[in-house]
Amino acid sequence: MFEIVFLGTSASAPSIHRGLSSQAILAGEYRFLIDCGEGTQRQILRSGIGFKRLNRILLTHGHLDHILGLGGLVSTFANWEAMDDLEIWGGKATLDRVSKLLYGVVLDERLQIKISMYDLQKASTFFECKDFSVTAFPVTHRGPGNFGYIFQQKTHRPFLLEKAQALGVPAGPERGRLVRGESVTLADGTVITPEMVLDEEIKGVKLVYIGDIARLDNIREYVQDADALVIESTFLKENTEEARAFGHITAHEAATLAKEANVSTLLLTHVSRRYRERDIVHEARGVFPNTFVVRDLEHFVLKRGEPVEKKMALAEDEE
Repeated sequence: MFEIVFLGTSASAPSIHRGLSSQAILAGEYRFLIDCGEGTQRQILRSGIGFKRLNRILLTHGHLDHILGLGGLVSTFANWEAMDDLEIWGGKATLDRVSKLLYGVVLDERLQIKISMYDLQKASTFFECKDFSVTAFPVTHRGPGNFGYIFQQKTHRPFLLEKAQALGVPAGPERGRLVRGESVTLADGTVITPEMVLDEEIKGVKLVYIGDIARLDNIREYVQDADALVIESTFLKENTEEARAFGHITAHEAATLAKEANVSTLLLTHVSRRYRERDIVHEARGVFPNTFVVRDLEHFVLKRGEPVEKKMALAEDEE
């Protein structure tokens, strides 16, 4: 299961209702922050997820509306949250800019926090645990070193308890070995293989996150069959030429990608103040009906074999 909490959904500059780009991905015991625009740490507090275990940061690119909040966030981690280490992934140009911000402005010898930066140079899986993996892939925007990210849950074969009991498999380590794909030998010499007690594979959920992007033709393989695609929608179709000039796409193009790549749910973000939200919704849903234009503090849940579930944003009077 993956959960995504939208902390900032505005494009380039904040509006009254939208902060700058940042999202938190919750995956079991692991937490990831994707981008960190100005004001992110306050949004983390407002969202209710808190700072605990939020020590893995994935950056889509190095523009200030996506990284400037790192200065304040790292200072809070070092001074108030007793965060011992922080891991940051991104392209080289992005990490160079972040390094200047953190080491030239924020950090000094009194702040004891270990920061590890990992240069993403090509499409690669850079994080993997028992239940899921995270893969980076290059995207085209302004300047070098821009990346999108895939959160892929691993396939699962349910354990058939009744069959195991009928075959005499005792409760305990034998069942664990069978779940891991190993055969076991019972006390009477009977060999039990995983195929005898495991059901058919169930595909894991796939969440794809893309920040700012100018081309879609070179990323289709990464988006294909995603349960949820998060992507920008900075412009409307009527401003396609302007979108291209600034390295962005339109809501219509994002929806077309979702339709052609067999995406289940489209989540549009990076919303410009120049447009009314309902106009973006209308343009995108005209192509791909299962589209949401997300708002700050909205929360979506992806579960294996279930539709993407939307939870409500935190109301202002709940602070």
